[in-house]
Amino acid sequence: MRRRLTIIAGLVGTCLLLWGSLPLMSSAAPSAEELAKKIQKTQGKVEFRKGKEKVLTRDIAGYSSKISALQSRLNKLQSRENTLNGDLEAKRAALGKTQGELRSERARLARLQRRLREVRATLSARLVQLYKEGRPDLASVVLEADGFANLIERGEYVGRLAAKDRQIIGIVADARSDATTTERKLAAIEKRQRTVAAAITARRNDVMRVRQTVSATDNSLRTARNSKRALLTSVKGSRKELEEDLAQMQEQQARISGILSGSAGDAPVKRGNGRFVWPVQGTLTSPFCESRSWESCHPGIDIAVPTGTPVHAADSGRVAIAGWVGGYGNYICIQHTAALSTCYGHNSKLLVSVGQTVSQGQTIAASGSTGHSTGPHVHFEVRLNGAVQNPMNYL
Repeated sequence: MRRRLTIIAGLVGTCLLLWGSLPLMSSAAPSAEELAKKIQKTQGKVEFRKGKEKVLTRDIAGYSSKISALQSRLNKLQSRENTLNGDLEAKRAALGKTQGELRSERARLARLQRRLREVRATLSARLVQLYKEGRPDLASVVLEADGFANLIERGEYVGRLAAKDRQIIGIVADARSDATTTERKLAAIEKRQRTVAAAITARRNDVMRVRQTVSATDNSLRTARNSKRALLTSVKGSRKELEEDLAQMQEQQARISGILSGSAGDAPVKRGNGRFVWPVQGTLTSPFCESRSWESCHPGIDIAVPTGTPVHAADSGRVAIAGWVGGYGNYICIQHTAALSTCYGHNSKLLVSVGQTVSQGQTIAASGSTGHSTGPHVHFEVRLNGAVQNPMNYL
């Protein structure tokens, strides 16, 4: 049982780099406990996004409801506008009729004014004649009279006028009266015309103002709804990515369990002695990191060597993993004791297979730069009960 737990601890971290869509980790892998925590954290993020989706969906529904209400109001306004348009057409027709009346009355006024000028000329000629006849008092009475009615009031003089003279005076008085009446009628028509024009303008402005206000509100709501929809799409996309990550992590847990259940019961044919040899002779380019954060820490050492350099087993044991493991590229993990294991990453070629027994110093791979690597090197890890250790303490 103890050996089984040790193998589980050694294999959990190395298999996790199979997560193709997770943030790239060139040479770091979580333990089983860290994986479980990360799955739990990811599940929390997924649930948070689902909650946010519900809020956004509710907001969008609210905007849609408001837009629907506004659309109903716009429809009513459109109906009102149609009614106003009919009214405006009626007003325009009335205005056209008024303008026709105005033209007719102006023509009549022009005729009256011409007639008035004519009768005045006739009257002037008659007055001259009266004056020449030695009757200036009658001429003065006629000239000083304010219209025919006023002249009639001066009855003592009318009787002295000839019938023809009285007819001329009557025509002049009637012409003046008609002209005055027509001018007043024209003034009334022009006032009515201005009133109708003002009513048309007021109604137009009223409809335009209401439509602009409602249209602006409608546009604002549509913009807000579109923004919420875009955010919802983004949140859904983020949730989908998280769910894919979560599915991959859960799949890895299942795969790791499968690997461990198949190999944990098999003890190494030859136990290692715990004293390791260097897997390759080269330049140490990246030391071990003591940080607890597996996402940002380097849990092993990197040894720079040319591609194809033989990679040796640090100690005797059984091969637990041999294959492509995400960022590690071609990867090998050897179980040495019930608690101790070593791993070798970025190989160009693997020379051993899972379940194979190897001896200390045996060539197990050829170095390379596979996976997430910046150049040819060997990534070397030591794990004790699944937790990464500083390899320098074992070499």
